Amino acid sequence: MVVGQPGEMGMQILAIIPARGGSKSIPRKNIRPLAGHPLIAYSIAAALGSQSVTRTIVSTDDEEIAAVARQYGAETPFLRPVELAEDQTTDLPVFQHALACLAEQEAYHPDVIVQLRPTSPIRPPDCVDQALKILVEHPGADSVRGVVPSGQNPYKMWQINEAGQMAPLLSVPGIDEPYNAPRQALPATFWQTGHIDAFWAKTVHEQNSLSGKVIFPLILDVRYTIDIDTLKDWQRAEFIISQGELNFVYPVLPGKPQKRPLPARVELVVFDFDGVMTDNRVWVDQDGREMVAANRSDSLGLSRMRRAGVDAMVLSREINPVVAARCRKLNLPFIQGETDKATALQALIKERNIAPNQVVYVGNDINDLPCFPIVGCAVAVADALPEVCEQADLVLNQRGGHGAVREICDMIYRNIQERS
Repeated sequence: MVVGQPGEMGMQILAIIPARGGSKSIPRKNIRPLAGHPLIAYSIAAALGSQSVTRTIVSTDDEEIAAVARQYGAETPFLRPVELAEDQTTDLPVFQHALACLAEQEAYHPDVIVQLRPTSPIRPPDCVDQALKILVEHPGADSVRGVVPSGQNPYKMWQINEAGQMAPLLSVPGIDEPYNAPRQALPATFWQTGHIDAFWAKTVHEQNSLSGKVIFPLILDVRYTIDIDTLKDWQRAEFIISQGELNFVYPVLPGKPQKRPLPARVELVVFDFDGVMTDNRVWVDQDGREMVAANRSDSLGLSRMRRAGVDAMVLSREINPVVAARCRKLNLPFIQGETDKATALQALIKERNIAPNQVVYVGNDINDLPCFPIVGCAVAVADALPEVCEQADLVLNQRGGHGAVREICDMIYRNIQERS
């Protein structure tokens, strides 16, 4: 049985995405672009893509987050009070507030609620519907929670008492020393993720809980595990997305094309020069000679990527000796003085007899935009113009001239290593 043909079952299934504005570890985290889309958009897409969910709401205290949520298709019928958007605010009062507002303002009373946390953005396409199917097929269940097999076995964990002595955290009937037992002899354990919680509305109203007493699992593939709390987590999420190996729910902004991952096989990376290999500044002496700033680490990244079989070159609009000098230093072929970069790029691809979908282009400014649809993946540096970031398939974490070239080279190199 597939849950979610709402007319068939007559159930109102409400997805609520909690997204406060005051993130401390990563400022403005919920609307920070992740691989080309705001973080919150991934959870909205999961709800809207479900066959089961009948309504999708974002609960936020922040007008800007609310505007982005509406742009991606969610409703924001109320703003959450500031006192329910603090660092220590738990989930329960946030959901109680949402249900109370909807009941009071609209006389709307959902049967089932789905929580989709923005910090776990990489979800299998059937994640929401599978959780709801489990909930409905088990009448005694209060909720369903997404879990993955735990990476560290808690039966091999310890506590240290006040005397400084160690004691095992858990015991196992029939096994005297589980911490010395083979892993295969111990019970399977699971770690809860933020991908999904599904629960009956009556669990909230009658038990003052989002989980209740009877909780069933939705066991997810551990490869989808990500909980974004730090910039390192963010980089890992972008790396997982860039590999293109996981089938997951990816946002689509109405009227905009689908974002493309890095190609499984990359033959050529084409770099713009100013603002990509440099930080876009220029020093000019009294005789008109120019100097630019570049990043030394680019050289190693480029060398390693090329040794792995991926060619690279520079395509620049500028005619400047500094372009030639830097490219010679990096042993990079280059073309400069091209005002029509798209035509030059198409000619280059044809001349090299490369499939366009095996080419990556890295740019930062509006004159790079015509090149984006020609290649398999269009990449923008972190400080590219907003319209460039919006149209890029992948936005890097590093700025031009500050490690962006090294970042994309390392990303492609790691992909090759993972597949070898």
